This record gives sequence, C-alpha cells and structure tokens, in this order.
Amino acid sequence: MEKQRILIVDDHEVVRIGLRSLLQHHPQFEVVGEAGTAKEAIEKVAQLLPDAVLMDIRLPGPSGIEACEEITHTYPNTKVIMLTSYAEDEMLFSAIRAGASGYVLKQIGGDDLVKALEAVGRGEAPLDPAMTKRIFQEVKRVVKQEEASAFAHLSDNEKKVLLKVSEGKTNREISKELFLGEGTIRNYVSSILSKLGVSNRAEAAAFAVEHNLKEYMPKELIEKMDSKSEE
Repeated sequence: MEKQRILIVDDHEVVRIGLRSLLQHHPQFEVVGEAGTAKEAIEKVAQLLPDAVLMDIRLPGPSGIEACEEITHTYPNTKVIMLTSYAEDEMLFSAIRAGASGYVLKQIGGDDLVKALEAVGRGEAPLDPAMTKRIFQEVKRVVKQEEASAFAHLSDNEKKVLLKVSEGKTNREISKELFLGEGTIRNYVSSILSKLGVSNRAEAAAFAVEHNLKEYMPKELIEKMDSKSEE
C-alpha cells in the first residue's frame, strides 16, 4: 500500500517530535519533513510535494492560515490539516476560506488524529467534533442573512402584496384585503416582478416561499394585515 507522505509544521520542536513519533508507529504514513515557520513550510512543500501537511495555525511571522492559502493555491494536490490549541470560530472560518481540508484541536487523541489523516487521504474533510456545531450555526446564519437581503429592496407595501401573491390571491382579492385600489396593486406587482428579476406571479410566489418572506416582515405589518382580513 502506498504510504501517505506528511509534512509536519509547528514552531515548537517538542510538538514536531511528538507528532513524528506518533505517525512513525503507523505504517500507512511517512513523515517526509518538518518546518517551524510558514515560509519554511511553503519551501518544504515545494521541495517534497507531500500528500498532506499538519499545519499549526499559530506560527511566528505569517500564520499557518496564510501558509495554507498559498500551499493549497499553488499545490492543489497537497492537503492541509490545521492544528490548533484553540476552538476559535474566526480561526476556523479563516482556515476553511484558505482551503484547509481539515481542522482539528491539538487536544484530540492520537487515534483521532490518525483517523483525520486517513480521512484526508480518502478525499474527506475531517472537522473536530467540538467545531461541528459552530459550522452549522454559521451556515444557518449566512442562509438567514441571504434570505433577509432578498427582500431588502422591497417597500413594506410591496412585501405585503408579495405575501398575498404567494398565498395565491388575485389582484382584486389583494385590493380588498389591503384596502388599496386594484390599479395600485397592479403597479405594486409590476414593481415586485422587476425588483425580484422574475417574469410572472408564479415565479414571484415561488421566490417568496423559498426565501421565507413572512419571517422577514415586520411583526406589526403581519398583525395589521391579519386584523384587516378579519374586518
């Protein structure tokens, strides 16, 4: 079986010795080199072309994240696993943006680190369990932000009309429910289609549902609409 060739990058020699000792006990790995700085790591990757780099996130001078970004951009076949003592959200997301294939805490056991390297070798992206929840929270936050921005350029009246359109109401029905002229409703609908970049009411309705329009309307608007509908 072909061995996975690994470069260890950490500014503490004791850590590098410990990692090398751990990996040498596993025949599927071959430690091909070590580095103590980002500059040295980049140079060693160019010389050795390892399969994977175990990269400390905090290095003197340029950080491990900066080194990761350059390595993954220049040598896409070399995968980088970030090692850190801190479960910091911003560090995690910076590492992901830099192209890291994995992110693990130094506190994990040797068996878990071996599994992470093996996962990278299979093309997977290991993530420390302590950080998984934070990833999902960030993804949800970004989705919510995108949904909210989808309606940012609509006026309150346009949002109200769009909500009624998404409920399948005709212009006449919307006119009665919102106490606005039918011609005014037609104008609002036309403006909504233009702003959303859709060609018809069905597409506008689908857009509103997909992006959870009602969730991003001011509560008082919903209450007013409900009270008028009951009159």
